Amino acid sequence: MSQTLAVVAITRHGVEMARRLVRELPGSVLFYPDKFARSDEEKRGIVLFSGSVRQILPDLFWRYNGLIFFISLGAVVRLIAPLLKDKKTDPAVVVIDDRGEQVISVLSGHLGGANQLTRRLAQILDARPVITTASDVQETIPVDLFGSQFGWELENFERVTPVSAAVVNEERVLIIQESGEPGWWTSDRPLPDHIQVVSSTSEAWEREFDAALVVTHRSLSLAEAGRFLQNGVLYRPKVLVIGIGCNRGTALEELEQVVTETFAERNLSIKSVRNLATIDLKKDEPGLVALSRKYDWRMDVYSSAELNTVPLSNPSTTVYRYTGAYGVSEPAALLSSGAKELLLPKKKSGNVTISVALVPHPPLRGVRENE
Repeated sequence: MSQTLAVVAITRHGVEMARRLVRELPGSVLFYPDKFARSDEEKRGIVLFSGSVRQILPDLFWRYNGLIFFISLGAVVRLIAPLLKDKKTDPAVVVIDDRGEQVISVLSGHLGGANQLTRRLAQILDARPVITTASDVQETIPVDLFGSQFGWELENFERVTPVSAAVVNEERVLIIQESGEPGWWTSDRPLPDHIQVVSSTSEAWEREFDAALVVTHRSLSLAEAGRFLQNGVLYRPKVLVIGIGCNRGTALEELEQVVTETFAERNLSIKSVRNLATIDLKKDEPGLVALSRKYDWRMDVYSSAELNTVPLSNPSTTVYRYTGAYGVSEPAALLSSGAKELLLPKKKSGNVTISVALVPHPPLRGVRENE
């Protein structure tokens, strides 16, 4: 639950319910007119305002991730209409009627989390959640949130709307999952018959479909993109681990260049990197720390003893002499990823040594992989 929620009430009944509600929403802030002041507002962190709610709404709209209104739906629609930008940046907006019987998801149901918030509020108030998003109502795949619980990154957002239409209209939808977590289908009912699942683009090539959801760590070829992304969305699961070693004092620029050039050569997507992995001697290396921070990659570090538990085909006595480990990038990548084999064995470039491993995941379960 977001801790940046604004709750707004403008009627006596609404204020009473809102005061009770915020007790169940840690971090939320309540706003209501000063004519309903009860002298405990400062102590409880409640904000009083005078005049129309229209005067404070623009500030709330940009400051908070979610807005909860005890105001009529029509009034809220008119209030927020001039402030709307797009579904990627607009906050979640939820409306609750003056008797607390209906909780209505109004805006940013998926990306903004309004649908989830609506269910939570309805549970607290013992009210009825009103959600009109087609994929939620039909209990099918929400294209804009597919894999979001695993941190998958949606690369071509502009295709979400037509692909979503294909899903909810029960057109032929093809899911191509080459990597990433398998547990994305959480419904108790089987995957709808109009959705096929395959494990590679080669397997999918001859299939007939109207829309595609492609989950891969690879950079697609022009032919693959033309075939599957004309009406398809591309997701980047966080499945690549970069094992990395470097000479002391290696600059961020050199480290970054080696990573980007290597990924381009191997047709791998930077957006699918989960983390870096290296020896503990390098945990404070300025260039590596800067690389980790720039891309928001965590950095797993291992002792020389831990690295030496991994069998290597080409152990290095030179590396051992300086670090106490027979290798850094390869065993670090394998230990961090849990993989048994490397996607990319060590590559030496200037002051940098790099390896890449693919995080293994179990086969798909609970969904049909179509023959």
